[in-house]
This record gives sequence, structure tokens and C-alpha cells, in this order.
Amino acid sequence: MACQPTNLHFVLFPLMAQGHMIPMVDMARLLAERGSMVTIVASPVNANRFRSVIDRAIEAKLKIQILELQLPLAEVGLPEGCENFDLLPSPAHGVNMILAMNMLEEPAEKMVRGLCPSPSCIISDGGFPWTNDIAKRLKIPRIVFYGPGCFPLLCIHIATNTGILDEVDSDSKYFVMRGLPDRIEVTKPQASTWGKGDSKESTTVHERMQEADKEAIGIVVNSFEELEPKYVEELAKAKDKKVWCIGPVSLSNKSFQDRAERGNKGAINGHDCLKWLDSRESGSVIYVCLGSLSYASTEQAIELRLGLESSNIPFLWFIRQTSEEFEEWLSKEGYEERIKGRGLMVRGWAPQILILSHPAIGGFVTHCGWNSTLEGISSGIPMVTWPQFADQFLNERFIVDVLKIGVKIGMEVPVLFTQRDESKEIIKRDGVKEAVQALMKNDEEGEARRKRCRELGVKAKRAMEEAEGGSSHRNITSMIQAVTEELSSQQN
Repeated sequence: MACQPTNLHFVLFPLMAQGHMIPMVDMARLLAERGSMVTIVASPVNANRFRSVIDRAIEAKLKIQILELQLPLAEVGLPEGCENFDLLPSPAHGVNMILAMNMLEEPAEKMVRGLCPSPSCIISDGGFPWTNDIAKRLKIPRIVFYGPGCFPLLCIHIATNTGILDEVDSDSKYFVMRGLPDRIEVTKPQASTWGKGDSKESTTVHERMQEADKEAIGIVVNSFEELEPKYVEELAKAKDKKVWCIGPVSLSNKSFQDRAERGNKGAINGHDCLKWLDSRESGSVIYVCLGSLSYASTEQAIELRLGLESSNIPFLWFIRQTSEEFEEWLSKEGYEERIKGRGLMVRGWAPQILILSHPAIGGFVTHCGWNSTLEGISSGIPMVTWPQFADQFLNERFIVDVLKIGVKIGMEVPVLFTQRDESKEIIKRDGVKEAVQALMKNDEEGEARRKRCRELGVKAKRAMEEAEGGSSHRNITSMIQAVTEELSSQQN
């Protein structure tokens, strides 16, 4: 059967970590809404996490499909089904996952070559540098996606490429990051735990990524121009590339179902959690969620619990995984009984955008992953910043020093992702209590912070609207146009 001609056909390769996968699935739908055909390539376990969202998009007559690509887990010593960074037996197994990712080039190319209609463009996570070779062999353009926003990406670029870190002789000393529009002070580890990592495998991939990215026609970023205008401009200059900010992509989730199931099925029915929030006063609750890959030792989890309890502020706390030791402590102390009526603790995945957009939420304790940062901003919610690794300390600087919409909890020492369960830094209960109370205070500073948050929330929504002539809406048009032009120049 002959292929039916269509508009462009984008093939998306999301990295197998929630912070990378979730925005890319949103991006797939945004492209399909413009009449493009979209294929998302994912392993079976990851595909199942977002299948219901894609099924609804297909019902809505969007041309979008998922193709499953099996990760070679056995070959790299990973157990069956261990297909996402949040399913690894231990953080140290991150290296095994990188090895598995590097082995996907051949089966991925075979799959892409068999597509009908033929692909017009690959949009891949930076962590898959081999997609650049596939794009070259197919003579189609490649666009790269990373996950973080323009501010952290520019910081990472400066830290990696300018030799600035060689001038710093101490890991604990703060220095001013040169080449940024704002005065930003960081320590050497805070500026460098995203990227090379500490293993031969991660360093090799990072170097390959840098080489591959030079040949991409541009960078697509989940951010919006009004949020970080100077950084969009400076990043484009530093990378000598077009930068398309097309976010916040989370705002593309319009239906309750899509918002409730974004990333994964929620731990409890979205309605139950919202019902509890419905009984609370407007802006009175602090929401606590430290991300899909964050780790808290039993000691740290206990300090966080006690800090929240002693703050006397209503809280909704989602905890992804708990230890037997911690569960024993909870039951011995009768903690959940004690906080009943004022606090709700939920184990599992949080329907985060539903929660953040609820009128009862007045603050957000976050690990400063870029998705959570942007979702907090889009909902107009101020944040307590609790970074741990990767780009999170840079995002904290952006929240606190550039946007001035956050309060630091006091984390200083980042850990590498592969060593995150070895972190020795503990935030004590008093530190938790003070940060939460400072954020929720109704003083002049608190009011000014909330006002800035509300204004950014309005700008975020406007950026995504066609009717408003939104910047992100225009940038998707511009990106599609650039792919069309690149294809015609390659074919001539």
C-alpha cells in the first residue's frame, strides 16, 4: 500500500526518566495538534505510563502513535522491567542504564527506517547522541531537547566549556558565575553535577552529546520567553543555535483525566486528594513533593515530618517511596493519627498539576527539578527550595535570586545521581519549620513574592495561547517552519 502524503512526521525519543519523558509526551501532542504526525519511541514499561493520554489524543483524531523499543536489560545486568531511572535497583545502576541506552542505535534506526510516512525530523533527548547519526544517514534534521530551562542550560554550558571551574580551588567556596545577565553565586559541585558525572560511561556520553548537539538545527526548551528573556538570548548565542521555547508544556493538558494521569496513574484517585483540599481555606496549604528520583534517608524523612507538624501549617505531602524503618517509626509514633485533620500524607505518584492549580495551595516544597519548578510558576505558587542533584541547585538560584519567588531550605552540598543515597546532609526539623513558615507568612515580603508569582502564572498561560498571540505558540510555528525549510534545502 502506498504511503499517504501528510504534513511533517516527527519522531520523538524521550529519555527514560519522568522529568524528561513527561514534557516530551506533552510536546508530541502539541505538534500533533498542528497537523503533524508524531511517533514516540519508548520501551514497553515507559509506554504504559503515558498510553492512556496518547489513546485520548488518538480518539481526538490526532495523528500520534507509540512504537515500543525493548531496552537490552539482560545484556547490561539490569533486571527485567527495570526500564526507567526511577525503577533502578540502586542509584549506582544508573551506569548500567546508560550502557543500555547506548545500545539502542541499531534497533532504533531499523524502526525509524520502517516508518510510513517517512520521518521528517527527529526530536531527541540530548542523552541519545546516536540519534544524530541516524538523522544524518536519513538526511533529516534533528532537534535536541534536554529537560532544563535556558538559565540552567546556560550555567551548565559556561561551567563545562569555559574553564571557570578550574579557577576554583575549593568545593565549598561560593564564586560568581561569569557570563550571566544576573549576579549568581554557586559552589563548584552545584555548578557541575549535571553532565559528565563521575563514571567513564557518563563522561563518554556527555562528550558525545556535546559533539552531536553541534549538528542539531536547534534546541527546543520547555520554558517561555517572558520567564527568562535574557537567558533565551544568551543560550542561543552561546550554543550558536536557534532556541525555541514552547512551554510550559504542562498547560497543554486541558482535560481532568489528562491532568490527573500526566506521567503516571496517581497514587490515590485525583478526586480524593482534591476533596481533602476542598475543605481547606484558600492559599492555606503547603504542598510537599520532592520528585520522582529524589531520595530521603529515614532520618531525613523523620525530620521533615516533625518540621511540617511543628509548623502548624496545613500540608499535603506526597512521598514516592518509604523504608520499612520509616513505616515502623510512623506507626510507633502514631504520626498519621496525630496530624489527622491538618496534614495528609500520601504514598505514590502525585497528580501534581491538579494539586498545584487547586485554590487551597499556598506554597510548594520542591526538589527544584525543572518540570516541578515550571509547574509551580505556571500555577502562580511560591516555593521552598530543596535541591539535591543535577541541575536542581541551579534552578534554586533561578527561583530565589532571579525570579525572587522562593525561600531556600538550606541545602548546600549536591550529590551525583548515582550516589544520591549516600548524601550526608540533613535538614533538621527547625530548618523545615522556619522555611515553611517564612514562605507562608502574610508579611510585606510574602505578599510581594505572591504577587510576582501570580504575574508569572498569568504570563505562562498567555505564552501558550493562540488567541493571545502567545510566544510559545508562535515558537512552535517557527520550529515547524525551520524543519520544513531544512528539509527542502537538504533535498535540493
